[in-house]
Amino acid sequence: MAAGGFSASADPVTDSGDLYAYPTTSNGSKITHTKVMDDQHLIVYVYSAAMDKEVPLDVWRPADTSVPRPTLYLLNGAGGGEDSATWRFRTDAIDFFADKNVNVVSPVGGKWSFYTDWKQEDPVLGVNKWSTFLTEELPPLIDAGLGTNGVNSIAGLSSSGTSVLQLAINAPGLYKGVAAYSGCAQTSDPIGQQFVKLTTETWGGGNTVNMWGPPTDPLWVENDPYVHAERLRGLELYISNGNGLPGQNDTLNGPGIDGDPAALANQVVVGGVIEAATNYCAHNLANKLGELGIPATVNFRDSGSHSWGYWQDDLKNSWPVLARSLGI
Repeated sequence: MAAGGFSASADPVTDSGDLYAYPTTSNGSKITHTKVMDDQHLIVYVYSAAMDKEVPLDVWRPADTSVPRPTLYLLNGAGGGEDSATWRFRTDAIDFFADKNVNVVSPVGGKWSFYTDWKQEDPVLGVNKWSTFLTEELPPLIDAGLGTNGVNSIAGLSSSGTSVLQLAINAPGLYKGVAAYSGCAQTSDPIGQQFVKLTTETWGGGNTVNMWGPPTDPLWVENDPYVHAERLRGLELYISNGNGLPGQNDTLNGPGIDGDPAALANQVVVGGVIEAATNYCAHNLANKLGELGIPATVNFRDSGSHSWGYWQDDLKNSWPVLARSLGI
């Protein structure tokens, strides 16, 4: 069944939580099966033809499914949700969205990839065609399989705070709103390139030459949201960042610290340095948007490290912007 030709009732999900239909796109990408977590939560498995692999999606259903609802794509950070550092496990996002009339789709996969299309297969990180998957293969399958109304927005943190901006640039008209939390919008200047290399190479063990080529390759500029900021015009935008100084969540009783001094020290020192770097990028993007006359809601906190407690706050603070973009 072609995704574009699918038609059903407002909610094409059975009483048991399964899907009535498992659509397939013209290139062979398809929903293969689902796993029911509870009344509002599914794991939907999608085969990506571009990457020749199956990608699990953490799907949170709308509070009211009597009519088609919009979709928020919620990306995890550098680990791609393949570890415990996910919206599900590190925040109260599931509870937050429980009464919201929106489909939330959070892919589990793409660690250290920046959710971009790589030039070639990487010996460590494999085949990565995430831009193709997220902007071409996945949306029609989600629209058909979940019976959405076709309105989408996207949000991400840290490295995916870069990705969500570029995905919106790569796919004009696909998203109505973008929220980027603690992301570095610059990828092609020396500082931005070092941030990408730190993530993909130092932490992930991959090789950015396989992603966008050597530093002089034009792909670094082509995938730089700062350079192409003009193409964000017309989107509802939310940009947030801390400044790296210890804040309200950087304490022994802070989220995820659980009284562990070593964990706190790592969050304050390492997380502080990373957040200070993304703060530089975020301010540059905000300034450029201002110069271009592109409206954006900007939240620059006067403290805060690169950590989940702040991203949980960011998600809630950005919701009015995202909800507006989704027509909620």
